[in-house]
Amino acid sequence: MRTEVRNVRVFDGRQLHPPDTIVIDGERFGGGTGEPRVVDGEGAVALPGLIDAHVHLDRRTTLERLARFGVTTALDMACGPPELVEALRISRGLTDIRSAGIPAIAPGSWHTRIPVLGERGVVNGVEEAERFVAGRLAEGSDYLKIIISDPEPSHDQATLNALVTATHRRSRQVVAHVTSGEAVAKALRAGVDILTHAPLDQPLGRDAADRMAIDGQELIPTLTMMEGVVAASAQSGALYPGASYAAARDSVSIAYRAGVPILAGTDANSTPEAPAHPSHGDSLHHELELLVDAGLSALDALRAATVLPAIHFGLIDRGAIEPGHRADLVLVDGDPLHDIRATRSITRVWCGGVEHTPAELAGTL
Repeated sequence: MRTEVRNVRVFDGRQLHPPDTIVIDGERFGGGTGEPRVVDGEGAVALPGLIDAHVHLDRRTTLERLARFGVTTALDMACGPPELVEALRISRGLTDIRSAGIPAIAPGSWHTRIPVLGERGVVNGVEEAERFVAGRLAEGSDYLKIIISDPEPSHDQATLNALVTATHRRSRQVVAHVTSGEAVAKALRAGVDILTHAPLDQPLGRDAADRMAIDGQELIPTLTMMEGVVAASAQSGALYPGASYAAARDSVSIAYRAGVPILAGTDANSTPEAPAHPSHGDSLHHELELLVDAGLSALDALRAATVLPAIHFGLIDRGAIEPGHRADLVLVDGDPLHDIRATRSITRVWCGGVEHTPAELAGTL
């Protein structure tokens, strides 16, 4: 079906344009022929579908919730078994996914207690790195996730180096879970591509931030999760004693000023073993607000959830409203370049060309 969405102000990744028309032809933006269905955008701002660069998936209903909050692409950072990941990949009209599948976990880490992931993800040393990476990519993982735990039991530097080398040899990216200054240092020494989370014990060092910027590494700080972890640690202190949200927030500020690309991710999950549980969909809007609070401009916060994750994860057909791109579209009432909270005022969503109507959205937003 061909749809014309008229009277909308398009965000092109840099600015808003005067009211115009967006054409959706099937699953793509573009031209097409025939009498269109016309939708009056009523002057709304049109954003590319939002991308959450760090989630954990578990069922189809999670994709439905993400879509209704305008999150049309989700980058899963640990999910298993592989059969579940493959089933979630073929959900037409819902959030599209990429996945790390089973992450690399150190023996003795609390992550080993997570069902499926903990059983299949343990890498005992350098000698297992090559086999582990080959196995994950054979299962369809789009990138490798390594959990670098500190001060818990963690992989030694040689094992981290071997995992990164084996992954890069296969032309795939490595994402490293880091929540401490020492974990960041180990990840950078190993040459990972992307850091996810932010240190909770001390702010990211300026030298480390400058090195990341020079080497082209990105940061997915998941401030929403860091906020939740600090709150949980204040009650129990079991996993992250002395955790400080200020350290995570300041790390984002330092990385941003150094020129490190910041990508918006939430660590949304429903894993009982996790220290906090950001909800899927709405948490991304909170993440954008926290990024602005940490020093990002509203423009760069929007880019963190649209064009930047598309670029850095090689998603060449999204992150922008352009002919030929996947028809992921979010209409919002208000100007998020003026007030980032406007992203919450969603009026319509298209996910792969399938519209989620105001009636559907009403029960979610």
